[in-house]
Amino acid sequence: MKILHVFDHSLPLHSGYTFRSRSLIRYQHEMGYETCHLTGSKQAIHAGPSKGLNETADGLEFYRCPAPPRWVAHNRVLQQLHVITWLLIRTYQVCGIEKPDLLHAHSPALNGFCALIIGRIRRIPVVYEIRAFWEDAAVDHGSTLEGSFRYRLSQWFEEWVVNRVGGVVTICNGLMSDLAGRAKLPRCTAIVPNAVDVEKYPDRTDTLKLRWHNRDNIPVVGFIGSFYRYEGLDLLVEAVSLLHKRGVALKLLLVGGGPEEERLKHLVSEHGLQNIVDMPGRVPHEEVDTYYERVDVLAYPRRSMRLTETVTPLKPLEAMSMGRALVMSDVGGHLELIPDGTGVALFPSGDASALATALESVFHRLRQDRELGFLHKARQYVAEQRSWAASVANYAPLYQALGRSDG
Repeated sequence: MKILHVFDHSLPLHSGYTFRSRSLIRYQHEMGYETCHLTGSKQAIHAGPSKGLNETADGLEFYRCPAPPRWVAHNRVLQQLHVITWLLIRTYQVCGIEKPDLLHAHSPALNGFCALIIGRIRRIPVVYEIRAFWEDAAVDHGSTLEGSFRYRLSQWFEEWVVNRVGGVVTICNGLMSDLAGRAKLPRCTAIVPNAVDVEKYPDRTDTLKLRWHNRDNIPVVGFIGSFYRYEGLDLLVEAVSLLHKRGVALKLLLVGGGPEEERLKHLVSEHGLQNIVDMPGRVPHEEVDTYYERVDVLAYPRRSMRLTETVTPLKPLEAMSMGRALVMSDVGGHLELIPDGTGVALFPSGDASALATALESVFHRLRQDRELGFLHKARQYVAEQRSWAASVANYAPLYQALGRSDG
């Protein structure tokens, strides 16, 4: 069976979206599926125009849509019309070239809409995969308000697509449950959760053990990712300040960048934490592992909002694969991701004092558990329950039900 994947953007851009896409393509190949790949004009908008309408990235071939001309790029309405028009044209063209058995469009709903139109014309079944409700991310970014006309229009548009495609995929139960409450789901659905390749992440529990056997060790708390408001990193800085005032020795490493970066730097200065907080900025993807190596405890203090209550993140799974301790807020996305018994410390979202207490309790546990068995248990959970091979296998029944051939 051949599948045409329609993505918003892809490699060589680095994001959780592109890394998930790369993993699912890789494991679909291992399952025997043939894939081809198309991105919309947003790829060119963010990555710059490619040399042509085809590009190779990380060994994968991508069909591209052209970037909007400069006079179009400065007008939001014209830019959106350009994106839609060219995605329709290129989807039609690529279907003619590749002759796929299935169209698999990935968020946002615009991709699903274009795939649906061309699928009807070409008589190809369509799967639409939702990775997040993009209107909720727009609320956090400040570009819209929850319940506004634009917000409700985005929801209606996605519901319209969902009501008409042959199959729907989400990355977690939270998204599927929310969608089921307001849209008519098709007969064929699947949940394909975020996962990791555990073999790519060496178990560093032993190096952590050596550090904690040294009584002079100063624990390093870290966050590696994008600095959005919903991540709650201001709460993390406040929690570190509270611990510092209590005389608890620690350091904080914040790796990345984003809309909250300047605000966080100001907060660090305001609390007088310049000597214990390190903010190196964005780092090349190939250097990220060296920063994970420096961290003892990864903190994920997400605030409660629709986005964080319905969507499961990927970063905590990577941290567990590396044998790192975790402290996380109790938002729905975290609770679905991490079941009881994995040794992850939870705290009430939005509570800096509770976060400080949770961090201190993890420091104590790291010192007391000389074998760090709870970290081994967390890594084992990821290896057994959250591998990409197991996750991507969930596509098979959906594809078999909708595909035009067994390929």
